[in-house]
Amino acid sequence: MNCYLFIDFGSTFTKLTLVDIDNEEIIGTDKSYTTVETDVMIGFENALNNLKEKVDFSNINIVKTTACSSAAGGLKVVAIGLVPELTAEAAKRTALGAGARIIKTYSFKLNDSELEEIKNANLDMILLAGGTDGGNTESIIHNASMISKHGIKVPVVVAGNKSAVDDVKAALGDNINYVITENVMPTLNQINVEPARETIRNIFMENIIKAKGMERVHEFIEGIAMPTPAAVLRAARVLSEGSEVEDGIGDLIVLDIGGATTDVHSISDGMPTKGGVTFRGLEEPFAKRTVEGDLGMRYSSLAVYEAAGLRTVKKFIDVENYDSVEEEFRKRYEHTDFVATDKLDKELDLGMAKICTYLSMGRHAGVVKVVYSPLGNLYNQEGKDLSEVKYLIGTGGIIINNEKPEEILKSGLYTTDEPDSLRPTSPKFMVDKSYILSSMGLLAMIDEDKAIRMLKKYLVEI
Repeated sequence: MNCYLFIDFGSTFTKLTLVDIDNEEIIGTDKSYTTVETDVMIGFENALNNLKEKVDFSNINIVKTTACSSAAGGLKVVAIGLVPELTAEAAKRTALGAGARIIKTYSFKLNDSELEEIKNANLDMILLAGGTDGGNTESIIHNASMISKHGIKVPVVVAGNKSAVDDVKAALGDNINYVITENVMPTLNQINVEPARETIRNIFMENIIKAKGMERVHEFIEGIAMPTPAAVLRAARVLSEGSEVEDGIGDLIVLDIGGATTDVHSISDGMPTKGGVTFRGLEEPFAKRTVEGDLGMRYSSLAVYEAAGLRTVKKFIDVENYDSVEEEFRKRYEHTDFVATDKLDKELDLGMAKICTYLSMGRHAGVVKVVYSPLGNLYNQEGKDLSEVKYLIGTGGIIINNEKPEEILKSGLYTTDEPDSLRPTSPKFMVDKSYILSSMGLLAMIDEDKAIRMLKKYLVEI
Protein backbone atom coordinates (compact mmCIF):
# COMPACT_ATOMS: atom_id res chain seq x y z
CA MET A 1 0.00 0.00 0.00
CA ASN A 2 1.52 3.30 -1.10
CA CYS A 3 1.09 6.03 1.48
CA TYR A 4 2.01 9.61 2.26
CA LEU A 5 2.74 10.58 5.85
CA PHE A 6 1.85 14.19 6.65
CA ILE A 7 3.03 15.83 9.88
CA ASP A 8 1.86 19.03 11.53
CA PHE A 9 4.19 20.28 14.26
CA GLY A 10 1.60 22.43 16.02
CA SER A 11 2.13 24.81 18.91
CA THR A 12 0.27 22.43 21.23
CA PHE A 13 0.07 19.04 19.47
CA THR A 14 2.08 17.22 16.81
CA LYS A 15 -0.44 15.58 14.48
CA LEU A 16 0.19 12.73 12.02
CA THR A 17 -2.00 11.75 9.07
CA LEU A 18 -1.31 8.57 7.07
CA VAL A 19 -2.96 8.61 3.62
CA ASP A 20 -3.47 5.73 1.18
CA ILE A 21 -2.68 7.77 -1.90
CA ASP A 22 -4.02 5.26 -4.45
CA ASN A 23 -7.44 4.85 -2.84
CA GLU A 24 -7.52 8.42 -1.45
CA GLU A 25 -8.32 7.23 2.08
CA ILE A 26 -7.04 8.15 5.51
CA ILE A 27 -5.47 5.05 7.01
CA GLY A 28 -4.93 6.56 10.44
CA THR A 29 -4.29 9.71 12.44
CA ASP A 30 -2.75 10.36 15.82
CA LYS A 31 -1.22 13.13 17.88
CA SER A 32 1.00 13.78 20.84
CA TYR A 33 1.86 16.86 22.88
CA THR A 34 4.44 18.98 21.03
CA THR A 35 7.61 18.81 23.09
CA VAL A 36 8.84 22.21 21.94
CA GLU A 37 10.52 22.95 25.29
CA THR A 38 12.86 19.96 24.96
CA ASP A 39 12.96 18.30 21.53
CA VAL A 40 10.11 18.31 18.99
CA MET A 41 11.19 14.89 17.73
CA ILE A 42 10.10 13.35 21.04
CA GLY A 43 6.52 14.45 20.39
CA PHE A 44 6.76 13.22 16.80
CA GLU A 45 8.08 9.82 17.86
CA ASN A 46 5.37 9.52 20.53
CA ALA A 47 2.68 10.26 17.94
CA LEU A 48 4.25 7.81 15.46
CA ASN A 49 4.37 5.06 18.09
CA ASN A 50 0.71 5.74 18.91
CA LEU A 51 -0.14 5.49 15.22
CA LYS A 52 1.75 2.22 14.86
CA GLU A 53 -0.33 0.73 17.67
CA LYS A 54 -3.47 1.39 15.61
CA VAL A 55 -2.18 0.71 12.10
CA ASP A 56 -0.28 -2.31 10.76
CA PHE A 57 2.78 -0.81 9.04
CA SER A 58 4.04 -4.17 7.71
CA ASN A 59 2.35 -3.72 4.31
CA ILE A 60 2.70 0.07 4.09
CA ASN A 61 5.17 1.72 1.75
CA ILE A 62 5.61 5.36 2.77
CA VAL A 63 6.62 6.98 -0.50
CA LYS A 64 6.61 10.56 0.77
CA THR A 65 6.82 12.25 4.16
CA THR A 66 6.40 16.00 4.47
CA ALA A 67 5.43 18.44 7.20
CA CYS A 68 4.23 21.89 8.16
CA SER A 69 5.04 23.63 11.41
CA SER A 70 3.88 26.29 13.82
CA ALA A 71 6.02 25.02 16.69
CA ALA A 72 8.04 27.58 18.67
CA GLY A 73 5.43 30.22 17.89
CA GLY A 74 5.57 29.73 14.12
CA LEU A 75 7.03 32.38 11.85
CA LYS A 76 7.37 35.71 13.68
CA VAL A 77 7.61 38.77 11.44
CA VAL A 78 7.88 42.55 11.78
CA ALA A 79 6.21 44.45 8.92
CA ILE A 80 7.44 47.92 7.92
CA GLY A 81 5.69 50.24 5.47
CA LEU A 82 5.14 53.90 4.66
CA VAL A 83 1.55 54.86 5.52
CA PRO A 84 -0.14 52.77 8.26
CA GLU A 85 -3.38 52.31 6.31
CA LEU A 86 -1.67 51.54 3.01
CA THR A 87 1.77 49.97 2.45
CA ALA A 88 2.22 49.04 6.11
CA GLU A 89 -1.19 47.33 6.09
CA ALA A 90 -0.40 45.65 2.74
CA ALA A 91 2.85 44.30 4.20
CA LYS A 92 0.99 42.99 7.24
CA ARG A 93 -1.61 41.19 5.11
CA THR A 94 1.10 39.71 2.91
CA ALA A 95 2.98 38.27 5.88
CA LEU A 96 -0.18 36.88 7.46
CA GLY A 97 -1.10 35.15 4.21
CA ALA A 98 2.32 33.49 4.21
CA GLY A 99 1.52 31.92 7.56
CA ALA A 100 3.38 34.42 9.73
CA ARG A 101 2.56 35.86 13.09
CA ILE A 102 2.96 39.64 13.07
CA ILE A 103 4.90 40.82 16.11
CA LYS A 104 4.46 44.50 15.27
CA THR A 105 3.85 46.83 12.33
CA TYR A 106 5.87 50.04 11.83
CA SER A 107 5.35 52.94 9.42
CA PHE A 108 7.07 56.11 8.15
CA LYS A 109 10.78 56.69 8.85
CA LEU A 110 12.01 54.57 11.76
CA ASN A 111 14.06 56.05 14.58
CA ASP A 112 16.86 54.53 16.64
CA SER A 113 14.62 53.48 19.52
CA GLU A 114 12.30 51.63 17.15
CA LEU A 115 15.25 49.81 15.56
CA GLU A 116 16.55 48.81 18.98
CA GLU A 117 13.07 47.50 19.76
CA ILE A 118 13.11 45.46 16.55
CA LYS A 119 16.66 44.23 17.18
CA ASN A 120 15.76 42.98 20.65
CA ALA A 121 12.47 41.39 19.59
CA ASN A 122 12.10 37.64 19.27
CA LEU A 123 11.47 37.60 15.53
CA ASP A 124 12.42 35.56 12.48
CA MET A 125 12.13 38.01 9.61
CA ILE A 126 11.48 41.62 8.56
CA LEU A 127 9.17 42.50 5.67
CA LEU A 128 10.31 45.91 4.40
CA ALA A 129 7.82 47.73 2.18
CA GLY A 130 7.05 51.36 1.43
CA GLY A 131 5.86 53.47 -1.48
CA THR A 132 3.96 52.59 -4.63
CA ASP A 133 6.06 52.03 -7.76
CA GLY A 134 7.37 55.44 -8.81
CA GLY A 135 6.17 57.03 -5.57
CA ASN A 136 7.91 57.85 -2.30
CA THR A 137 11.45 56.44 -2.08
CA GLU A 138 12.85 58.31 0.92
CA SER A 139 11.15 56.24 3.60
CA ILE A 140 12.15 52.75 2.44
CA ILE A 141 15.76 53.86 1.73
CA HIS A 142 15.98 55.47 5.18
CA ASN A 143 14.58 52.35 6.87
CA ALA A 144 16.99 50.10 4.96
CA SER A 145 19.87 52.30 6.16
CA MET A 146 18.63 52.05 9.74
CA ILE A 147 18.42 48.25 9.52
CA SER A 148 22.01 48.16 8.33
CA LYS A 149 23.16 50.68 10.94
CA HIS A 150 21.78 48.57 13.79
CA GLY A 151 23.13 45.29 12.42
CA ILE A 152 19.85 43.40 12.22
CA LYS A 153 20.63 39.68 11.93
CA VAL A 154 17.34 38.23 10.69
CA PRO A 155 16.50 37.97 6.96
CA VAL A 156 14.90 41.04 5.36
CA VAL A 157 12.36 40.67 2.54
CA VAL A 158 12.27 43.89 0.50
CA ALA A 159 8.89 44.37 -1.20
CA GLY A 160 8.53 48.09 -1.81
CA ASN A 161 8.81 50.78 -4.47
CA LYS A 162 10.78 49.30 -7.38
CA SER A 163 12.28 52.73 -8.11
CA ALA A 164 14.13 52.52 -4.81
CA VAL A 165 15.55 49.00 -5.20
CA ASP A 166 19.09 49.99 -6.20
CA ASP A 167 19.37 52.49 -3.35
CA VAL A 168 17.90 49.98 -0.89
CA LYS A 169 20.49 47.39 -1.92
CA ALA A 170 23.25 49.93 -1.38
CA ALA A 171 21.81 50.93 2.00
CA LEU A 172 21.55 47.33 3.24
CA GLY A 173 25.09 46.54 2.11
CA ASP A 174 26.80 43.18 2.34
CA ASN A 175 26.20 42.44 6.02
CA ILE A 176 22.40 42.13 5.88
CA ASN A 177 20.72 38.96 4.63
CA TYR A 178 18.05 40.28 2.28
CA VAL A 179 15.90 39.20 -0.68
CA ILE A 180 14.31 41.58 -3.21
CA THR A 181 10.82 40.76 -4.47
CA GLU A 182 7.88 42.57 -6.09
CA ASN A 183 6.16 45.53 -4.45
CA VAL A 184 3.28 44.55 -2.15
CA MET A 185 1.45 47.70 -3.32
CA PRO A 186 2.49 48.61 -6.88
CA THR A 187 -0.32 51.15 -7.26
CA LEU A 188 -2.52 52.93 -4.75
CA ASN A 189 -4.98 50.62 -2.96
CA GLN A 190 -3.91 47.63 -5.09
CA ILE A 191 -2.10 44.84 -3.28
CA ASN A 192 0.23 42.26 -4.81
CA VAL A 193 0.72 39.61 -2.16
CA GLU A 194 1.80 36.40 -3.88
CA PRO A 195 5.46 37.15 -4.80
CA ALA A 196 6.34 38.34 -1.29
CA ARG A 197 4.35 35.50 0.30
CA GLU A 198 6.27 32.93 -1.70
CA THR A 199 9.58 34.57 -0.79
CA ILE A 200 8.66 34.49 2.91
CA ARG A 201 7.69 30.82 2.72
CA ASN A 202 10.95 29.93 0.98
CA ILE A 203 13.02 31.66 3.65
CA PHE A 204 10.96 29.90 6.31
CA MET A 205 11.70 26.52 4.79
CA GLU A 206 15.41 27.24 4.44
CA ASN A 207 16.30 29.15 7.60
CA ILE A 208 13.61 29.56 10.22
CA ILE A 209 13.23 26.13 11.85
CA LYS A 210 14.33 27.07 15.38
CA ALA A 211 12.33 24.77 17.62
CA LYS A 212 14.50 22.48 19.72
CA GLY A 213 15.26 19.28 17.88
CA MET A 214 13.87 20.52 14.57
CA GLU A 215 17.26 20.08 12.92
CA ARG A 216 16.81 16.31 13.38
CA VAL A 217 13.52 16.38 11.48
CA HIS A 218 15.39 16.23 8.18
CA GLU A 219 16.86 12.87 9.17
CA PHE A 220 13.37 11.35 9.16
CA ILE A 221 11.33 13.39 6.68
CA GLU A 222 11.87 15.33 3.48
CA GLY A 223 11.53 18.65 5.30
CA ILE A 224 9.19 21.38 6.42
CA ALA A 225 7.19 22.48 3.40
CA MET A 226 5.50 25.58 4.86
CA PRO A 227 4.08 27.12 8.02
CA THR A 228 0.94 25.34 9.22
CA PRO A 229 -1.39 28.34 8.63
CA ALA A 230 -0.17 28.57 5.02
CA ALA A 231 -1.01 24.88 4.56
CA VAL A 232 -4.53 25.44 5.92
CA LEU A 233 -4.99 28.45 3.64
CA ARG A 234 -3.79 26.40 0.67
CA ALA A 235 -6.33 23.65 1.45
CA ALA A 236 -9.13 26.20 1.86
CA ARG A 237 -8.33 27.83 -1.43
CA VAL A 238 -8.24 24.66 -3.54
CA LEU A 239 -11.47 23.45 -1.90
CA SER A 240 -13.14 26.77 -2.71
CA GLU A 241 -11.85 27.29 -6.24
CA GLY A 242 -11.41 23.72 -7.42
CA SER A 243 -9.00 22.72 -10.18
CA GLU A 244 -9.15 22.05 -13.91
CA VAL A 245 -10.58 18.62 -13.09
CA GLU A 246 -12.47 19.02 -9.79
CA ASP A 247 -15.19 21.57 -8.97
CA GLY A 248 -14.77 23.74 -5.91
CA ILE A 249 -17.54 24.38 -3.38
CA GLY A 250 -17.51 28.19 -3.55
CA ASP A 251 -16.84 30.93 -1.04
CA LEU A 252 -15.90 29.70 2.42
CA ILE A 253 -14.36 30.58 5.76
CA VAL A 254 -12.10 28.36 7.87
CA LEU A 255 -12.04 29.05 11.60
CA ASP A 256 -9.05 27.48 13.35
CA ILE A 257 -8.99 27.77 17.16
CA GLY A 258 -5.65 26.68 18.58
CA GLY A 259 -3.84 26.74 21.87
CA ALA A 260 -2.01 30.00 21.14
CA THR A 261 -3.98 31.77 18.38
CA THR A 262 -7.24 31.81 16.50
CA ASP A 263 -6.84 31.99 12.73
CA VAL A 264 -9.58 32.94 10.30
CA HIS A 265 -9.13 32.22 6.59
CA SER A 266 -11.68 33.56 4.08
CA ILE A 267 -11.75 32.60 0.41
CA SER A 268 -13.97 35.22 -1.22
CA ASP A 269 -13.60 38.46 -3.15
CA GLY A 270 -15.56 40.13 -0.33
CA MET A 271 -17.02 42.83 -2.53
CA PRO A 272 -20.37 44.49 -1.60
CA THR A 273 -23.40 42.24 -1.96
CA LYS A 274 -25.98 44.89 -1.09
CA GLY A 275 -27.18 47.69 -3.31
CA GLY A 276 -26.08 51.22 -2.53
CA VAL A 277 -22.88 50.13 -0.75
CA THR A 278 -19.52 51.32 -2.11
CA PHE A 279 -16.21 49.66 -1.33
CA ARG A 280 -13.58 51.95 0.15
CA GLY A 281 -10.00 51.49 1.25
CA LEU A 282 -7.27 48.95 0.63
CA GLU A 283 -8.10 46.07 -1.70
CA GLU A 284 -8.80 42.82 0.15
CA PRO A 285 -6.93 39.64 -0.86
CA PHE A 286 -9.13 36.89 -2.27
CA ALA A 287 -7.46 34.41 0.10
CA LYS A 288 -7.22 36.34 3.35
CA ARG A 289 -5.90 35.21 6.72
CA THR A 290 -6.02 37.00 10.02
CA VAL A 291 -4.38 35.65 13.16
CA GLU A 292 -5.38 36.75 16.62
CA GLY A 293 -2.46 36.28 19.00
CA ASP A 294 -4.60 37.15 22.02
CA LEU A 295 -7.22 34.47 21.31
CA GLY A 296 -6.16 30.92 22.15
CA MET A 297 -7.39 28.11 24.37
CA ARG A 298 -4.25 27.69 26.49
CA TYR A 299 -1.16 29.83 25.82
CA SER A 300 -3.37 32.90 25.28
CA SER A 301 -6.25 32.03 27.60
CA LEU A 302 -5.59 34.89 30.01
CA ALA A 303 -5.41 37.28 27.06
CA VAL A 304 -8.83 36.00 25.94
CA TYR A 305 -10.30 37.12 29.25
CA GLU A 306 -8.64 40.52 28.95
CA ALA A 307 -9.64 41.00 25.28
CA ALA A 308 -13.25 40.04 25.87
CA GLY A 309 -13.96 41.92 29.09
CA LEU A 310 -16.34 40.66 31.73
CA ARG A 311 -19.47 41.70 29.83
CA THR A 312 -18.60 39.52 26.82
CA VAL A 313 -17.41 36.70 29.07
CA LYS A 314 -20.83 36.70 30.75
CA LYS A 315 -22.47 36.51 27.33
CA PHE A 316 -20.93 33.10 26.71
CA ILE A 317 -20.13 31.70 30.16
CA ASP A 318 -22.35 31.31 33.24
CA VAL A 319 -19.86 32.90 35.63
CA GLU A 320 -22.02 32.04 38.67
CA ASN A 321 -20.89 28.42 38.30
CA TYR A 322 -17.29 29.31 39.18
CA ASP A 323 -15.62 30.74 42.28
CA SER A 324 -13.55 33.00 40.02
CA VAL A 325 -13.96 32.79 36.26
CA GLU A 326 -10.76 34.82 35.79
CA GLU A 327 -8.81 32.19 37.75
CA GLU A 328 -10.21 29.51 35.44
CA PHE A 329 -8.71 31.36 32.47
CA ARG A 330 -5.46 31.81 34.41
CA LYS A 331 -5.33 28.09 35.23
CA ARG A 332 -5.34 27.25 31.53
CA TYR A 333 -2.65 29.84 30.84
CA GLU A 334 -0.38 28.45 33.56
CA HIS A 335 -1.03 24.79 32.66
CA THR A 336 -1.04 24.62 28.87
CA ASP A 337 -1.37 20.83 28.91
CA PHE A 338 -4.60 21.04 30.94
CA VAL A 339 -7.37 18.77 29.58
CA ALA A 340 -10.95 19.45 30.60
CA THR A 341 -12.65 16.30 31.95
CA ASP A 342 -15.48 17.36 34.28
CA LYS A 343 -18.66 19.16 33.22
CA LEU A 344 -17.76 22.64 34.49
CA ASP A 345 -14.32 22.60 32.89
CA LYS A 346 -15.82 21.48 29.58
CA GLU A 347 -18.46 24.21 29.77
CA LEU A 348 -15.81 26.85 30.39
CA ASP A 349 -13.72 25.62 27.46
CA LEU A 350 -16.86 25.72 25.30
CA GLY A 351 -17.56 29.29 26.39
CA MET A 352 -13.94 30.30 25.79
CA ALA A 353 -14.12 28.85 22.26
CA LYS A 354 -17.28 30.86 21.60
CA ILE A 355 -15.49 34.02 22.73
CA CYS A 356 -12.54 33.27 20.44
CA THR A 357 -14.97 32.72 17.55
CA TYR A 358 -17.04 35.81 18.28
CA LEU A 359 -14.05 38.15 18.55
CA SER A 360 -11.96 36.71 15.70
CA MET A 361 -14.82 36.64 13.20
CA GLY A 362 -15.72 40.20 14.13
CA ARG A 363 -12.16 41.34 13.52
CA HIS A 364 -11.89 39.46 10.22
CA ALA A 365 -15.18 40.55 8.64
CA GLY A 366 -15.70 43.99 7.18
CA VAL A 367 -18.16 46.68 8.25
CA VAL A 368 -20.51 49.13 6.57
CA LYS A 369 -20.17 52.73 7.72
CA VAL A 370 -22.69 55.48 7.14
CA VAL A 371 -21.34 58.76 5.77
CA TYR A 372 -23.65 61.74 6.02
CA SER A 373 -23.56 64.11 3.03
CA PRO A 374 -25.67 66.87 1.48
CA LEU A 375 -26.96 64.26 -0.98
CA GLY A 376 -28.14 61.97 1.82
CA ASN A 377 -26.63 58.99 3.55
CA LEU A 378 -23.82 57.15 1.79
CA TYR A 379 -22.84 53.60 2.73
CA ASN A 380 -19.16 52.67 2.54
CA GLN A 381 -17.81 49.16 3.02
CA GLU A 382 -14.44 48.68 4.70
CA GLY A 383 -13.01 45.16 4.66
CA LYS A 384 -14.65 42.02 3.30
CA ASP A 385 -18.36 41.43 2.91
CA LEU A 386 -18.74 37.82 4.11
CA SER A 387 -22.49 37.93 4.63
CA GLU A 388 -23.27 35.48 1.80
CA VAL A 389 -20.37 33.04 2.27
CA LYS A 390 -21.64 29.50 1.67
CA TYR A 391 -19.61 27.50 4.20
CA LEU A 392 -18.07 28.05 7.61
CA ILE A 393 -15.58 25.26 8.39
CA GLY A 394 -14.37 24.67 11.92
CA THR A 395 -11.06 23.10 12.87
CA GLY A 396 -8.80 22.97 15.93
CA GLY A 397 -9.08 20.59 18.86
CA ILE A 398 -11.82 22.45 20.76
CA ILE A 399 -14.12 22.31 17.70
CA ILE A 400 -13.21 18.85 16.45
CA ASN A 401 -13.54 17.14 19.83
CA ASN A 402 -16.52 19.13 21.13
CA GLU A 403 -19.99 17.69 21.49
CA LYS A 404 -21.50 21.03 20.41
CA PRO A 405 -19.34 22.35 17.55
CA GLU A 406 -22.32 24.09 15.94
CA GLU A 407 -22.69 26.28 19.03
CA ILE A 408 -19.10 27.45 18.67
CA LEU A 409 -19.52 28.24 14.97
CA LYS A 410 -22.86 30.02 15.49
CA SER A 411 -21.20 32.51 17.82
CA GLY A 412 -19.34 33.94 14.83
CA LEU A 413 -22.42 34.77 12.76
CA TYR A 414 -24.19 38.07 12.17
CA THR A 415 -26.65 39.31 14.78
CA THR A 416 -28.63 42.53 15.03
CA ASP A 417 -26.47 43.48 18.02
CA GLU A 418 -23.86 44.58 15.46
CA PRO A 419 -25.89 45.92 12.53
CA ASP A 420 -22.85 47.30 10.68
CA SER A 421 -20.95 43.98 10.70
CA LEU A 422 -20.51 41.94 7.51
CA ARG A 423 -20.20 38.59 9.26
CA PRO A 424 -21.74 35.50 7.58
CA THR A 425 -25.51 35.29 7.95
CA SER A 426 -26.52 31.70 7.17
CA PRO A 427 -23.63 29.50 6.01
CA LYS A 428 -23.63 25.74 6.17
CA PHE A 429 -21.41 24.40 8.95
CA MET A 430 -18.66 21.86 8.35
CA VAL A 431 -16.14 20.36 10.78
CA ASP A 432 -12.68 19.04 10.05
CA LYS A 433 -13.35 15.92 12.11
CA SER A 434 -10.32 14.04 10.82
CA TYR A 435 -8.02 17.05 11.33
CA ILE A 436 -6.87 16.95 7.72
CA LEU A 437 -6.89 20.57 6.52
CA SER A 438 -3.17 21.13 7.02
CA SER A 439 -2.39 17.71 5.56
CA MET A 440 -4.54 18.40 2.51
CA GLY A 441 -2.74 21.71 2.07
CA LEU A 442 0.49 19.72 1.88
CA LEU A 443 -1.13 17.21 -0.49
CA ALA A 444 -2.37 20.08 -2.69
CA MET A 445 1.26 20.97 -3.38
CA ILE A 446 1.66 17.49 -4.87
CA ASP A 447 -1.76 16.76 -6.40
CA GLU A 448 -4.58 19.30 -6.15
CA ASP A 449 -7.23 16.95 -7.55
CA LYS A 450 -6.62 14.31 -4.87
CA ALA A 451 -6.62 16.98 -2.17
CA ILE A 452 -9.98 18.39 -3.30
CA ARG A 453 -11.61 14.96 -3.50
CA MET A 454 -10.38 14.01 -0.03
CA LEU A 455 -11.50 17.32 1.47
CA LYS A 456 -14.99 16.80 0.07
CA LYS A 457 -14.95 13.25 1.40
CA TYR A 458 -13.74 13.90 4.93
CA LEU A 459 -15.09 17.31 5.93
CA VAL A 460 -18.32 16.65 7.84
CA GLU A 461 -21.39 18.85 7.41
CA ILE A 462 -23.29 19.37 10.67
